Amino acid sequence: MWTADEISKLCYQRFSELPKRGKPEPGREWTLLAAVVKCSVSPNQEKVEEEVVSLGTGTKCIGRSAMSSKGDVLNDSHAEVIARRGCIRYLTEQLQMAVCGQGSTVFCQGEEMGKWKVQSGVSFLFFTSHTPCGDASIIPMMIDHQSQPCPPIRSDELTPIGTNEKAERVNLKRRAKTQTDGINKHPRLEEPEKSEDEDNVLTQQSLQDIHRTGAKCVPGGPEDPLQPGLGYHSTGLLRVKPGRGEPTLSLSCSDKLARWAVLGFQGALLSHYLQGAVYFSAIVVGRCPYSHQAMQRALITRCSEVTALPAGYTVQPPELLQSSLEFAHSQAQTEHNHQPGKGRVSPCGAAISWCAVSDQPLDVTANGYKHGVTKKALGTSKARSLICKVELFHSFLSLLAVTDKSHLPESLRGKELQTYWDYKQVAQSYQQASLQLRSQAFPLWLRSDRDLLQFH
Repeated sequence: MWTADEISKLCYQRFSELPKRGKPEPGREWTLLAAVVKCSVSPNQEKVEEEVVSLGTGTKCIGRSAMSSKGDVLNDSHAEVIARRGCIRYLTEQLQMAVCGQGSTVFCQGEEMGKWKVQSGVSFLFFTSHTPCGDASIIPMMIDHQSQPCPPIRSDELTPIGTNEKAERVNLKRRAKTQTDGINKHPRLEEPEKSEDEDNVLTQQSLQDIHRTGAKCVPGGPEDPLQPGLGYHSTGLLRVKPGRGEPTLSLSCSDKLARWAVLGFQGALLSHYLQGAVYFSAIVVGRCPYSHQAMQRALITRCSEVTALPAGYTVQPPELLQSSLEFAHSQAQTEHNHQPGKGRVSPCGAAISWCAVSDQPLDVTANGYKHGVTKKALGTSKARSLICKVELFHSFLSLLAVTDKSHLPESLRGKELQTYWDYKQVAQSYQQASLQLRSQAFPLWLRSDRDLLQFH
Protein backbone atom coordinates (compact mmCIF):
# COMPACT_ATOMS: atom_id res chain seq x y z
CA MET A 1 0.00 0.00 0.00
CA TRP A 2 2.65 2.52 1.06
CA THR A 3 6.25 2.44 2.24
CA ALA A 4 7.98 4.25 5.09
CA ASP A 5 10.07 6.20 2.58
CA GLU A 6 6.95 7.32 0.70
CA ILE A 7 5.40 8.61 3.93
CA SER A 8 8.52 10.48 5.04
CA LYS A 9 8.97 12.00 1.58
CA LEU A 10 5.34 13.17 1.60
CA CYS A 11 5.80 14.84 5.00
CA TYR A 12 9.10 16.48 4.06
CA GLN A 13 7.51 17.80 0.86
CA ARG A 14 4.57 19.29 2.78
CA PHE A 15 7.02 21.03 5.11
CA SER A 16 9.02 22.43 2.18
CA GLU A 17 5.85 24.01 0.76
CA LEU A 18 5.17 26.02 3.92
CA PRO A 19 6.21 29.69 4.18
CA LYS A 20 9.61 30.52 5.67
CA ARG A 21 8.21 31.94 8.92
CA GLY A 22 9.08 29.79 11.91
CA LYS A 23 11.45 27.52 10.01
CA PRO A 24 14.99 26.99 11.32
CA GLU A 25 17.81 29.12 9.95
CA PRO A 26 19.72 26.79 7.56
CA GLY A 27 23.11 25.74 8.83
CA ARG A 28 22.56 27.13 12.33
CA GLU A 29 19.22 25.98 13.72
CA TRP A 30 17.65 22.53 13.79
CA THR A 31 14.20 21.22 14.62
CA LEU A 32 12.09 18.07 14.70
CA LEU A 33 9.16 17.35 12.38
CA ALA A 34 6.06 15.26 13.00
CA ALA A 35 2.88 14.76 10.99
CA VAL A 36 -0.41 12.90 10.84
CA VAL A 37 -1.18 11.26 7.49
CA LYS A 38 -4.67 10.18 6.45
CA CYS A 39 -4.79 7.07 4.27
CA SER A 40 -7.92 6.45 2.20
CA VAL A 41 -8.45 3.13 0.42
CA SER A 42 -10.86 3.15 -2.53
CA PRO A 43 -13.89 0.81 -2.29
CA ASN A 44 -12.41 -1.57 -4.88
CA GLN A 45 -9.10 -1.68 -2.92
CA GLU A 46 -7.22 -0.63 -6.06
CA LYS A 47 -6.09 2.84 -4.98
CA VAL A 48 -4.67 4.25 -1.75
CA GLU A 49 -4.49 8.00 -1.27
CA GLU A 50 -2.19 9.50 1.38
CA GLU A 51 -2.65 13.07 2.60
CA VAL A 52 -0.83 15.02 5.29
CA VAL A 53 -3.64 16.44 7.43
CA SER A 54 -1.52 17.89 10.23
CA LEU A 55 2.13 18.82 10.58
CA GLY A 56 4.17 20.18 13.47
CA THR A 57 7.71 21.25 14.27
CA GLY A 58 9.29 22.14 17.59
CA THR A 59 11.59 21.04 20.39
CA LYS A 60 10.68 23.08 23.48
CA CYS A 61 8.45 23.13 26.58
CA ILE A 62 7.52 25.77 29.12
CA GLY A 63 8.19 25.35 32.83
CA ARG A 64 5.56 24.78 35.49
CA SER A 65 5.48 28.42 36.61
CA ALA A 66 4.70 29.64 33.08
CA MET A 67 1.53 27.53 32.78
CA SER A 68 -1.70 29.52 32.51
CA SER A 69 -5.08 29.03 34.20
CA LYS A 70 -6.68 30.57 31.09
CA GLY A 71 -5.62 27.68 28.84
CA ASP A 72 -4.02 30.19 26.49
CA VAL A 73 -0.42 28.94 26.52
CA LEU A 74 1.07 25.94 24.72
CA ASN A 75 2.77 23.96 27.48
CA ASP A 76 4.42 21.41 25.20
CA SER A 77 5.77 22.44 21.79
CA HIS A 78 7.51 19.23 20.78
CA ALA A 79 6.73 18.37 17.16
CA GLU A 80 4.76 15.22 18.01
CA VAL A 81 2.43 17.13 20.34
CA ILE A 82 2.01 20.02 17.89
CA ALA A 83 1.08 17.58 15.09
CA ARG A 84 -1.49 15.80 17.26
CA ARG A 85 -3.09 19.04 18.47
CA GLY A 86 -3.32 20.27 14.86
CA CYS A 87 -5.01 17.00 13.98
CA ILE A 88 -7.64 17.65 16.66
CA ARG A 89 -8.40 20.96 14.89
CA TYR A 90 -8.78 18.99 11.67
CA LEU A 91 -11.02 16.31 13.21
CA THR A 92 -13.20 18.98 14.87
CA GLU A 93 -13.83 20.64 11.50
CA GLN A 94 -14.53 17.26 9.90
CA LEU A 95 -17.08 16.47 12.62
CA GLN A 96 -18.72 19.87 12.09
CA MET A 97 -19.02 19.12 8.37
CA ALA A 98 -20.55 15.72 9.16
CA VAL A 99 -23.03 17.18 11.68
CA CYS A 100 -24.08 19.92 9.22
CA GLY A 101 -24.50 17.43 6.36
CA GLN A 102 -21.69 18.98 4.34
CA GLY A 103 -19.92 15.71 3.61
CA SER A 104 -16.94 14.80 5.76
CA THR A 105 -14.11 12.82 4.17
CA VAL A 106 -13.39 11.18 7.54
CA PHE A 107 -16.61 10.46 9.45
CA CYS A 108 -19.91 8.74 8.80
CA GLN A 109 -22.90 8.26 11.09
CA GLY A 110 -22.51 5.65 13.81
CA GLU A 111 -25.10 3.28 15.23
CA GLU A 112 -25.64 5.30 18.43
CA MET A 113 -27.62 8.54 18.48
CA GLY A 114 -25.36 11.56 18.04
CA LYS A 115 -22.28 9.41 17.46
CA TRP A 116 -19.96 9.27 14.48
CA LYS A 117 -17.31 6.80 13.35
CA VAL A 118 -14.35 6.80 10.99
CA GLN A 119 -15.36 5.76 7.49
CA SER A 120 -14.43 2.32 6.22
CA GLY A 121 -11.11 2.47 4.36
CA VAL A 122 -9.88 5.57 6.23
CA SER A 123 -6.99 5.29 8.68
CA PHE A 124 -4.38 7.56 10.22
CA LEU A 125 -0.67 7.04 10.68
CA PHE A 126 1.89 9.09 12.56
CA PHE A 127 5.26 10.26 11.25
CA THR A 128 8.12 11.68 13.27
CA SER A 129 11.50 12.66 11.86
CA HIS A 130 13.29 11.42 14.98
CA THR A 131 12.87 8.78 17.65
CA PRO A 132 10.38 10.12 20.25
CA CYS A 133 12.02 11.58 23.34
CA GLY A 134 11.88 9.60 26.56
CA ASP A 135 11.98 5.82 26.82
CA ALA A 136 12.05 5.09 23.07
CA SER A 137 15.27 7.10 22.69
CA ILE A 138 17.21 5.08 25.28
CA ILE A 139 18.94 2.79 22.83
CA PRO A 140 22.39 1.21 22.44
CA MET A 141 24.96 3.65 21.12
CA MET A 142 26.98 2.32 18.20
CA ILE A 143 30.36 3.78 17.27
CA ASP A 144 28.71 5.67 14.40
CA HIS A 145 25.83 7.60 15.94
CA GLN A 146 23.89 10.82 16.20
CA SER A 147 22.43 12.73 19.10
CA GLN A 148 18.99 12.12 20.53
CA PRO A 149 16.03 14.53 20.86
CA CYS A 150 14.81 16.27 24.01
CA PRO A 151 18.16 17.74 25.12
CA PRO A 152 18.15 19.80 28.29
CA ILE A 153 17.82 23.41 27.20
CA ARG A 154 20.44 24.86 29.53
CA SER A 155 23.91 23.38 29.66
CA ASP A 156 24.23 24.03 33.39
CA GLU A 157 21.36 21.62 33.99
CA LEU A 158 23.19 18.72 32.37
CA THR A 159 24.20 15.88 34.64
CA PRO A 160 27.87 15.02 34.02
CA ILE A 161 28.08 11.89 31.92
CA GLY A 162 31.78 11.19 32.02
CA THR A 163 34.41 11.09 29.34
CA ASN A 164 32.06 9.72 26.68
CA GLU A 165 30.53 13.20 26.17
CA LYS A 166 33.57 14.55 24.35
CA ALA A 167 33.90 11.42 22.24
CA GLU A 168 30.21 11.73 21.33
CA ARG A 169 30.70 15.23 19.94
CA VAL A 170 33.77 14.16 17.99
CA ASN A 171 31.93 11.20 16.47
CA LEU A 172 28.99 13.43 15.54
CA LYS A 173 31.28 15.82 13.66
CA ARG A 174 33.03 12.94 11.88
CA ARG A 175 29.71 11.50 10.86
CA ALA A 176 28.39 14.82 9.63
CA LYS A 177 31.24 15.07 7.14
CA THR A 178 29.89 12.00 5.32
CA GLN A 179 26.36 13.37 4.83
CA THR A 180 24.97 14.88 1.67
CA ASP A 181 21.59 15.96 0.31
CA GLY A 182 19.73 15.46 3.59
CA ILE A 183 20.32 11.71 3.63
CA ASN A 184 23.18 10.04 5.47
CA LYS A 185 25.71 8.36 3.22
CA HIS A 186 28.48 6.35 4.81
CA PRO A 187 31.85 5.97 3.09
CA ARG A 188 32.89 2.51 2.03
CA LEU A 189 36.28 1.56 3.40
CA GLU A 190 38.37 -1.32 2.15
CA GLU A 191 38.95 -3.46 5.23
CA PRO A 192 40.36 -6.95 5.68
CA GLU A 193 37.73 -9.58 6.46
CA LYS A 194 37.15 -10.11 10.18
CA SER A 195 36.65 -13.42 11.89
CA GLU A 196 33.43 -14.10 13.82
CA ASP A 197 35.30 -13.65 17.13
CA GLU A 198 36.61 -10.25 16.01
CA ASP A 199 33.08 -9.21 15.03
CA ASN A 200 31.78 -10.17 18.47
CA VAL A 201 34.53 -8.13 20.16
CA LEU A 202 33.75 -5.14 17.92
CA THR A 203 30.03 -5.39 18.77
CA GLN A 204 30.78 -5.49 22.49
CA GLN A 205 33.05 -2.46 22.15
CA SER A 206 30.38 -0.64 20.14
CA LEU A 207 27.73 -1.18 22.82
CA GLN A 208 29.55 0.25 25.78
CA ASP A 209 27.13 3.14 26.09
CA ILE A 210 23.54 4.18 25.37
CA HIS A 211 21.94 7.26 23.87
CA ARG A 212 20.80 9.51 26.68
CA THR A 213 17.57 11.43 26.93
CA GLY A 214 17.17 14.81 28.59
CA ALA A 215 13.74 13.69 29.86
CA LYS A 216 13.83 13.10 33.62
CA CYS A 217 12.04 10.35 35.58
CA VAL A 218 8.72 11.50 37.02
CA PRO A 219 8.88 12.48 40.70
CA GLY A 220 7.93 9.81 43.24
CA GLY A 221 9.09 6.82 41.22
CA PRO A 222 12.32 4.97 40.38
CA GLU A 223 15.24 7.11 39.31
CA ASP A 224 18.02 6.66 36.78
CA PRO A 225 21.09 4.91 38.26
CA LEU A 226 23.38 7.40 36.42
CA GLN A 227 26.07 4.74 36.23
CA PRO A 228 28.71 5.01 33.49
CA GLY A 229 27.92 3.48 30.12
CA LEU A 230 24.96 1.12 29.72
CA GLY A 231 23.85 1.61 33.33
CA TYR A 232 23.11 5.33 33.02
CA HIS A 233 19.33 5.08 32.46
CA SER A 234 16.54 2.84 33.66
CA THR A 235 14.11 1.82 30.91
CA GLY A 236 10.34 1.59 30.83
CA LEU A 237 9.78 4.61 33.10
CA LEU A 238 7.56 7.65 32.68
CA ARG A 239 9.60 10.79 32.06
CA VAL A 240 9.02 14.55 31.94
CA LYS A 241 10.55 16.85 29.38
CA PRO A 242 13.17 19.41 30.38
CA GLY A 243 12.11 23.05 30.42
CA ARG A 244 13.68 26.48 30.48
CA GLY A 245 15.55 26.17 33.76
CA GLU A 246 12.75 24.52 35.75
CA PRO A 247 10.79 21.25 35.72
CA THR A 248 7.82 20.81 33.40
CA LEU A 249 4.65 18.77 33.77
CA SER A 250 4.89 17.57 30.14
CA LEU A 251 5.32 13.83 29.80
CA SER A 252 7.76 12.60 27.16
CA CYS A 253 6.60 11.95 23.60
CA SER A 254 7.25 8.22 24.14
CA ASP A 255 4.79 8.27 27.03
CA LYS A 256 2.17 10.25 25.12
CA LEU A 257 2.34 7.99 22.06
CA ALA A 258 1.96 4.94 24.33
CA ARG A 259 -1.10 6.57 25.93
CA TRP A 260 -2.66 7.36 22.53
CA ALA A 261 -2.40 3.65 21.64
CA VAL A 262 -4.94 2.95 24.42
CA LEU A 263 -7.10 6.09 24.67
CA GLY A 264 -6.86 7.17 21.02
CA PHE A 265 -5.49 10.52 19.90
CA GLN A 266 -8.84 12.32 19.61
CA GLY A 267 -8.85 13.52 23.24
CA ALA A 268 -11.66 13.68 25.80
CA LEU A 269 -13.79 16.40 24.16
CA LEU A 270 -14.17 14.80 20.72
CA SER A 271 -14.82 11.42 22.34
CA HIS A 272 -18.32 12.75 23.16
CA TYR A 273 -19.12 12.62 19.44
CA LEU A 274 -17.26 9.43 18.52
CA GLN A 275 -18.48 5.85 18.72
CA GLY A 276 -14.94 4.68 19.46
CA ALA A 277 -11.43 5.99 19.91
CA VAL A 278 -9.34 6.92 16.88
CA TYR A 279 -5.93 5.22 16.77
CA PHE A 280 -2.78 5.46 14.68
CA SER A 281 -2.40 2.35 12.56
CA ALA A 282 1.35 2.88 12.18
CA ILE A 283 4.21 5.04 13.41
CA VAL A 284 6.96 5.87 10.91
CA VAL A 285 10.28 7.30 12.10
CA GLY A 286 12.71 9.11 9.82
CA ARG A 287 16.39 8.22 9.52
CA CYS A 288 18.05 8.70 12.93
CA PRO A 289 19.38 6.58 15.81
CA TYR A 290 16.65 3.94 16.09
CA SER A 291 15.95 0.68 17.86
CA HIS A 292 12.86 -1.34 17.05
CA GLN A 293 13.19 -3.08 20.40
CA ALA A 294 13.22 0.24 22.28
CA MET A 295 10.23 1.53 20.29
CA GLN A 296 8.33 -1.69 21.00
CA ARG A 297 9.15 -1.45 24.71
CA ALA A 298 8.28 2.24 25.04
CA LEU A 299 5.18 2.53 22.85
CA ILE A 300 3.58 -0.92 23.01
CA THR A 301 4.81 -3.32 25.71
CA ARG A 302 4.26 -0.96 28.65
CA CYS A 303 0.50 -0.84 27.97
CA SER A 304 -0.03 -4.24 26.35
CA GLU A 305 -1.67 -5.82 29.41
CA VAL A 306 -4.25 -3.11 30.08
CA THR A 307 -7.71 -4.68 30.38
CA ALA A 308 -11.29 -3.84 31.40
CA LEU A 309 -11.52 -0.97 28.92
CA PRO A 310 -15.01 0.38 28.05
CA ALA A 311 -16.69 -0.25 24.70
CA GLY A 312 -14.96 1.62 21.88
CA TYR A 313 -11.52 1.41 23.50
CA THR A 314 -8.86 -1.24 23.15
CA VAL A 315 -5.11 -1.66 23.26
CA GLN A 316 -4.28 -0.83 19.65
CA PRO A 317 -0.54 -1.30 19.00
CA PRO A 318 0.62 0.53 15.87
CA GLU A 319 2.92 -0.97 13.29
CA LEU A 320 6.45 0.40 13.80
CA LEU A 321 8.52 1.33 10.75
CA GLN A 322 11.62 3.37 9.93
CA SER A 323 12.37 5.34 6.79
CA SER A 324 15.81 5.62 5.21
CA LEU A 325 15.28 9.34 4.52
CA GLU A 326 16.57 11.97 6.94
CA PHE A 327 14.95 15.33 7.63
CA ALA A 328 16.96 18.14 6.01
CA HIS A 329 16.73 20.25 9.18
CA SER A 330 17.75 17.54 11.65
CA GLN A 331 20.50 18.27 14.14
CA ALA A 332 22.96 16.07 12.26
CA GLN A 333 22.24 17.74 8.92
CA THR A 334 22.50 21.17 10.51
CA GLU A 335 25.87 20.28 12.03
CA HIS A 336 27.00 19.09 8.60
CA ASN A 337 25.91 22.33 6.88
CA HIS A 338 27.13 24.65 9.62
CA GLN A 339 29.32 27.47 8.37
CA PRO A 340 32.12 29.00 10.47
CA GLY A 341 31.14 32.36 11.90
CA LYS A 342 27.42 31.60 11.96
CA GLY A 343 27.30 31.03 15.70
CA ARG A 344 26.74 27.78 17.54
CA VAL A 345 24.22 25.23 16.28
CA SER A 346 21.06 25.36 18.41
CA PRO A 347 17.43 24.22 18.33
CA CYS A 348 14.98 26.55 16.59
CA GLY A 349 12.94 28.57 19.09
CA ALA A 350 9.75 28.58 17.01
CA ALA A 351 7.15 25.85 16.54
CA ILE A 352 5.00 25.47 13.43
CA SER A 353 1.53 23.98 13.25
CA TRP A 354 -0.18 23.40 9.92
CA CYS A 355 -3.38 21.43 9.41
CA ALA A 356 -5.83 20.83 6.59
CA VAL A 357 -8.60 23.17 7.79
CA SER A 358 -10.45 25.82 5.81
CA ASP A 359 -9.56 28.82 8.01
CA GLN A 360 -6.07 29.82 9.19
CA PRO A 361 -4.33 26.47 8.67
CA LEU A 362 -0.91 27.85 9.67
CA ASP A 363 0.00 28.75 13.25
CA VAL A 364 3.53 29.73 14.32
CA THR A 365 4.40 30.03 18.01
CA ALA A 366 7.36 30.70 20.33
CA ASN A 367 7.46 30.22 24.09
CA GLY A 368 3.86 29.02 24.04
CA TYR A 369 2.42 32.13 22.34
CA LYS A 370 1.98 33.33 18.77
CA HIS A 371 5.33 34.06 17.16
CA GLY A 372 6.19 37.78 17.15
CA VAL A 373 3.47 38.83 19.59
CA THR A 374 4.19 41.95 21.66
CA LYS A 375 4.23 41.95 25.46
CA LYS A 376 1.23 44.29 25.40
CA ALA A 377 -0.83 41.62 23.62
CA LEU A 378 -0.01 38.83 26.10
CA GLY A 379 -3.16 37.62 27.81
CA THR A 380 -5.37 38.59 24.87
CA SER A 381 -6.79 36.44 22.08
CA LYS A 382 -4.24 37.95 19.68
CA ALA A 383 -1.44 36.16 21.52
CA ARG A 384 -3.08 32.73 21.55
CA SER A 385 -2.03 29.79 19.43
CA LEU A 386 -4.86 28.23 17.47
CA ILE A 387 -4.04 24.88 19.07
CA CYS A 388 -3.86 25.96 22.72
CA LYS A 389 -6.40 24.41 25.09
CA VAL A 390 -8.84 27.30 25.14
CA GLU A 391 -8.89 27.66 21.34
CA LEU A 392 -9.53 23.93 20.85
CA PHE A 393 -12.25 24.16 23.52
CA HIS A 394 -13.91 27.04 21.68
CA SER A 395 -13.78 25.02 18.44
CA PHE A 396 -15.52 22.18 20.28
CA LEU A 397 -18.19 24.58 21.60
CA SER A 398 -18.75 25.76 18.01
CA LEU A 399 -19.33 22.13 17.03
CA LEU A 400 -21.79 21.82 19.91
CA ALA A 401 -23.60 24.97 18.79
CA VAL A 402 -24.33 23.63 15.28
CA THR A 403 -25.54 20.25 16.56
CA ASP A 404 -29.31 19.90 16.65
CA LYS A 405 -30.45 19.26 20.24
CA SER A 406 -32.24 16.10 19.17
CA HIS A 407 -28.93 14.73 17.86
CA LEU A 408 -26.74 15.61 20.81
CA PRO A 409 -24.62 12.75 22.15
CA GLU A 410 -26.15 11.19 25.28
CA SER A 411 -23.16 12.27 27.40
CA LEU A 412 -23.95 15.96 26.72
CA ARG A 413 -27.71 15.93 27.28
CA GLY A 414 -29.41 17.56 30.24
CA LYS A 415 -26.23 18.74 31.91
CA GLU A 416 -25.21 22.20 33.09
CA LEU A 417 -21.66 22.35 31.78
CA GLN A 418 -19.54 25.47 31.65
CA THR A 419 -15.78 24.93 31.89
CA TYR A 420 -13.22 22.93 29.97
CA TRP A 421 -12.88 20.71 33.05
CA ASP A 422 -16.66 20.08 33.12
CA TYR A 423 -16.80 18.89 29.51
CA LYS A 424 -13.78 16.63 29.93
CA GLN A 425 -15.07 15.01 33.12
CA VAL A 426 -18.45 13.99 31.65
CA ALA A 427 -16.77 12.09 28.81
CA GLN A 428 -17.44 8.97 30.85
CA SER A 429 -16.05 6.24 28.57
CA TYR A 430 -12.87 8.21 27.95
CA GLN A 431 -12.38 8.91 31.64
CA GLN A 432 -13.00 5.26 32.49
CA ALA A 433 -10.41 4.17 29.92
CA SER A 434 -7.98 6.75 31.28
CA LEU A 435 -8.52 5.43 34.82
CA GLN A 436 -7.78 1.85 33.73
CA LEU A 437 -4.62 2.98 31.94
CA ARG A 438 -3.36 4.90 34.96
CA SER A 439 -4.14 2.19 37.49
CA GLN A 440 -2.69 -0.68 35.43
CA ALA A 441 0.22 0.83 33.51
CA PHE A 442 0.95 4.46 34.41
CA PRO A 443 0.11 5.11 38.08
CA LEU A 444 2.65 7.97 38.24
CA TRP A 445 1.18 9.86 35.26
CA LEU A 446 1.22 13.56 36.11
CA ARG A 447 -2.14 15.31 35.97
CA SER A 448 -2.69 19.02 35.51
CA ASP A 449 -3.97 20.92 38.52
CA ARG A 450 -7.73 21.31 38.29
CA ASP A 451 -7.32 25.07 38.77
CA LEU A 452 -5.53 25.19 35.40
CA LEU A 453 -8.54 23.68 33.62
CA GLN A 454 -11.42 25.85 34.87
CA PHE A 455 -11.52 28.25 31.93
CA HIS A 456 -14.49 28.97 29.69
